[in-house]
Amino acid sequence: MIKMIRNLNMIELIKKSSAWTLSIISGVFTVVPESFFAKIKLISSASDELNIILSRVLALILVLVVVVIIMTLYLSYRKSVQIKGHNYSIQIEYGDIFQMSSCKKVIAFDECFTTSVGSAPGDVKPTSVCGQYLNAHPIQDMQGLIDATGLKPAKRKSDYEKKVRYESGKLVPNGDYLLMAFAKLDEKGLGGLTRDQFLDALSTLWEEIDRYYGQEDVCITILGSGITRMKGESLTQQQLLDIIIASYQLSSSKIKSPYKLHIVCQRKDDFSLNKIGENL
Repeated sequence: MIKMIRNLNMIELIKKSSAWTLSIISGVFTVVPESFFAKIKLISSASDELNIILSRVLALILVLVVVVIIMTLYLSYRKSVQIKGHNYSIQIEYGDIFQMSSCKKVIAFDECFTTSVGSAPGDVKPTSVCGQYLNAHPIQDMQGLIDATGLKPAKRKSDYEKKVRYESGKLVPNGDYLLMAFAKLDEKGLGGLTRDQFLDALSTLWEEIDRYYGQEDVCITILGSGITRMKGESLTQQQLLDIIIASYQLSSSKIKSPYKLHIVCQRKDDFSLNKIGENL
């Protein structure tokens, strides 16, 4: 129980527990007659009025304790959180993006849309989301997909071998998947983004999703929480999630209800759905 409480947003726990307790106890006091509480003699020498007050206080405390326990269990074991705004909805949930159904799935590539999977610095790592996607869905003609989309390369070449690169956040549709140019490559072929570049990529991504979601839900992972390096600072999965949510809420480009944006998360010791928003 102590470990569960540590992973909770205590303010949210107190608010929800207090609200439910007041609702329940109000109903109890309305339905249960005063004579019932008068029969409970907590202090035999005290007056009926005082015993009624003490009995009601005890009932309030007992209900609060039960509600706190139930809410703690609920918040500790829940698998998703929904955030709703004006004509949009975000669902943050534990899961595997490849197991998501009835939605477009965004897969983050590097800025050059590299498709070679391996252990070399410039290769896509097989354990990454992109690597898992390429192993399951090999792409023989990435350039053909890019050309079919009409996506134009960026003016400046990549720092890695002067390859053709694309603006971070741009999408290339491929069936149920939306392939995204994301991490910028350095001279060694390692992917990374500064905080400003990350925010710019997100802004572009929301515009692209608005263009391609085609009346379907869209699923993304917590971008930047995998192999991609955040230059200049080390951001946790929790912090990155808050940044992504805030960026989407501020964007004018959103998936319109009843369709929604899904953010699929991995369970980690330093991450909790109950701490969403604490870093903003």
